Amino acid sequence: DEADRMCDMGFVRDIKKIEAELPRQRQTLCFSATMDASVSEIVRDFMHQPVTISVIKNQTNDHIEQDIIHAHDKAHKIEILKTLLPRPEFEKVIVFNETKFGAQRLADNLTKNNIPAVAIHGNKSQSQRERALRSFATGEINVMVATDVAARGLDIPNVSHVINFDPPKIYDDYVHRIG
Repeated sequence: DEADRMCDMGFVRDIKKIEAELPRQRQTLCFSATMDASVSEIVRDFMHQPVTISVIKNQTNDHIEQDIIHAHDKAHKIEILKTLLPRPEFEKVIVFNETKFGAQRLADNLTKNNIPAVAIHGNKSQSQRERALRSFATGEINVMVATDVAARGLDIPNVSHVINFDPPKIYDDYVHRIG
């Protein structure tokens, strides 16, 4: 899963080493919501007579409403967030932040202001991430502030809102975040 990211992040050499140890007769499956031409070419190198199956009609699902809220600066963004999150329609919210430090600081700020939030990012141990994710998934906490570590590979049901507090650097990350 996330074949595009594995190739994009510099694991190609490792993947080739593993692939060389595999039997010639095998089935290889690669999955991703986004796959550009250069990564598709790398992935095809690992396969024999590959078949591509695409279920994407357009990049973002039609049932996902997208809004833009303008803010003057970071402090204003935090104030807007603190007015939105207590509203009843914001039942289960993922707030994406660009940095690990920023995600933690924002989650702490929200919690301090009576909006309980958990943070999930790369500086947390696996057990800390699992605990934060579990409290969010079960509804114990309804706000999770995350870096892009949570944009892929997680299936959390009933998320009502995804807020890009910090915009992603590339469009594919946006697609993964809101998906």
